[in-house]
Amino acid sequence: MKIREMSLLPNARGELLCYLVETAAATYALTSDWRVDLIVISCRSWLSRNWLSVPWLDRVRLGQLALQIARRDLRGAGIALKRADVQGLFTSDMKLNPASMVVQRMLQVCRHALEDHRFAWGSQ
Repeated sequence: MKIREMSLLPNARGELLCYLVETAAATYALTSDWRVDLIVISCRSWLSRNWLSVPWLDRVRLGQLALQIARRDLRGAGIALKRADVQGLFTSDMKLNPASMVVQRMLQVCRHALEDHRFAWGSQ
């Protein structure tokens, strides 16, 4: 299968950002530590699994935005993630769990953040 440029798939942006926010929030709920290295690994993993590519600078910006949302914006949106909530965020193959109300709300927060930041893909 050919790797596609993610900028051509608008819904993928929100899903990737949500996946990174979930990773950051879940890691914090489990370890009380904001692990930037796991955001990088999760981004690479998600892109690879979905046969997508994103320029490196956009990956950095997206990771920064994910950490900002996980640290500040989730609580403001009424999402307080606890250790017991972590398992329900992901499916057994580590994809977003669309059945989870928390995931659905996180996805809305992430899509709004992308709109608010007017995230310009591929711009340097």
